Amino acid sequence: MKKGLKGLFSVIILSMILSACALDSSSTKDSSASDKKGNTESSSAKSTEVKEYKATNLEALPNKTKARKDTFIAGISAPGGVFLPYFYENGWDGNATDPMFAPLVNLDPTGKPVGILAEKWDVSSDLLTYTFHLRKGLKFSDGSPLTADDVAFTLTLLHDPAYAGEQDISLTAIKGGKEYKEGKVKSIEGIKVVDKETIEITTEEVNAKSLLILGGQVLSKAYYGKDYQFGKLDYLKELYPKPLGAGPYKFVKYVPGQEIRYVANEHYYAGTPKMKNLIFKVIDTSTSLQLFETGELDYAGFSADDDTVEQLKSLGFANLEVGPVNDYGFIYVNNSRPQFKDKAVRQALVYGLDRQKIVDVKFKGYGTVANVPVSKVSWAYNDEGINKYEFNAKKAKELLDQAGWKVGSDGIREKDGKKFVIRYLTRTADDPIIPIAKENYQDIGIKFEPEIMDFNAIVAKLGTKDYDFAAVSTSQILDPSDPVEEFATGNANNAAGYSNPKVDELIKKGLNTLDIEKRKVIYHDLYKELNDDPPVILIHYRQSAKAISGQIEGLHPDNFTGISASLPNISIKK
Repeated sequence: MKKGLKGLFSVIILSMILSACALDSSSTKDSSASDKKGNTESSSAKSTEVKEYKATNLEALPNKTKARKDTFIAGISAPGGVFLPYFYENGWDGNATDPMFAPLVNLDPTGKPVGILAEKWDVSSDLLTYTFHLRKGLKFSDGSPLTADDVAFTLTLLHDPAYAGEQDISLTAIKGGKEYKEGKVKSIEGIKVVDKETIEITTEEVNAKSLLILGGQVLSKAYYGKDYQFGKLDYLKELYPKPLGAGPYKFVKYVPGQEIRYVANEHYYAGTPKMKNLIFKVIDTSTSLQLFETGELDYAGFSADDDTVEQLKSLGFANLEVGPVNDYGFIYVNNSRPQFKDKAVRQALVYGLDRQKIVDVKFKGYGTVANVPVSKVSWAYNDEGINKYEFNAKKAKELLDQAGWKVGSDGIREKDGKKFVIRYLTRTADDPIIPIAKENYQDIGIKFEPEIMDFNAIVAKLGTKDYDFAAVSTSQILDPSDPVEEFATGNANNAAGYSNPKVDELIKKGLNTLDIEKRKVIYHDLYKELNDDPPVILIHYRQSAKAISGQIEGLHPDNFTGISASLPNISIKK
């Protein structure tokens, strides 16, 4: 459950360049779903289904695969060697830490919380106090005990003023946390160790995301805290390449540019994993299909298309899952610029763009048009009563006329002496949005000019709002609040420059209750408001293909934990 860089904005931008922060060449987090069946649906249908193709000929397994009797190999793209939760900035390092560091609470395949190191938890009636009950006899991989003191140390470390990692612990508003960070007190009032297996955490604001943040991966106080001094965290850098956690696997070695090796942790709370050895092989994602075909990998993920799916099916030895990814693609619209401030103009820009054609060209049957800002696998997804903005050039022209943008002698609309020109930032010249948007927008009197630039240049322009349009995709969505929080007025990550008081209110309400059924209603209302007053142009939901060697049993990639939740249970078929 990681976000790679600080804040949602950074993650969204990061996802434009990272293709697979979770051992999956098709997404920033390994994201196949666990439910079964068909892989095509209308854009209005809610589908979390996956289409499965079972291996038909295990005799066709590559010799390299057959030779492995106690080892599982998956690909990883570009780890940086910072193997410490909360401190890495490279999302791949986050994936590398998952086998070694277990959280108190994780997400199940439906996106709902489930206990890992915490046997259970209680939340007070005012929703401000969380009491975690740890499982008995927990140990770190060196055999040392894991207790509530370690949880308290982890949360305290995240409040240290020298901490500059990706986890914003302030979101939980732990009582006394701000005072500790400012050096006014020596301990955090809201963190109370009741006994070695119980910790009580009191917060000052209700936040639906607090459970997962407070219940994150646990660091050993004895190991990571032995040299701790307030305001001084540089000592931890020496421990980045020497991780110690309580996950199903323990670290063996890292060979930069080649592999990360792990061995089963005999102290893991659920028992020693069935697979003795785990290897994350450092790969170029462009070669992952070849590596899977030749037996170098037991698992690989790909962007879904007919050629790839058919090629994987033809191998005979692969179990294949094709299904939705837990993200969505969209185009940022710079609402702070005069031409985009008018809601009617933004509506016209959605009507005037053939999004279905873009999806068809880009995903060739393995994607659908997005109409609400959350993935289809989320429990919050609901597009009932939502305007689908089906391609309608006539409607777009009417709205632009009403907004005062009149067609000039050159066919380009203008208002107050300013031509309607959209400059679109993208990283690739073969972006299918370019030719489609050029044609569509020219037809309604708008000039569309693509600007091809590198990742860092796009990040800089988005950060300073020096753009008109920019194509992006969200990272993996753990909570429905994740992708919409940035639309709140004044949010530091509000790259769209959007402001709507009703949206602000609904975003806040969505976080101020822990009741999922109540949150569903709130987010549906929010989606309706964002649909009527669109801050961005939603484009697509997509699918990916997951290939698993037919001799591997127990591996079930999902949209929230990738392959990490399955790791303790995988084995080689006898």
